[in-house]
Amino acid sequence: MADLSSLKDLGTATEAAAPAHVRKVDSLGRSYATGKRKNAVARVWVKPGSGKIIVNGKEFAEYFARPVLQMILRQPIVAAARDGQFDIVATVAGGGLSGQAGAVRHGLSKALTYFEPGLRSVLKKGGFLTRDSRVVERKKYGKAKARRSFQFSKR
Repeated sequence: MADLSSLKDLGTATEAAAPAHVRKVDSLGRSYATGKRKNAVARVWVKPGSGKIIVNGKEFAEYFARPVLQMILRQPIVAAARDGQFDIVATVAGGGLSGQAGAVRHGLSKALTYFEPGLRSVLKKGGFLTRDSRVVERKKYGKAKARRSFQFSKR
């Protein structure tokens, strides 16, 4: 770089290197992603199909019995308007049912963007691609829980 005029050419080179979202599919035509929420980790595979959702070898309505958890899991599919077009297989471990549902939702959203990169803007706008980083705070010594103190007594 001899003078400032060469900086103009440098700016266009970095703009061209913007991350292009490409389709990531394995040899079986499936897309894979990992989703996380609290202490739960979900591995999710997405492939074209009739809309079956299997979680840990069970139908998702059987595994997540509460309607709220079923709704959470189906949010990315409904937002992307792809209901009944993909077969989803997920294995999830760790945490409780709420965290597991959130982990499957996160993994499903990522897998959908790998399978169909055009859906990324819709899912990003809905907040499905963001990993919810909130986790349980650790317990401190001298406290009953993470922040709760023991009951104070003057006498």
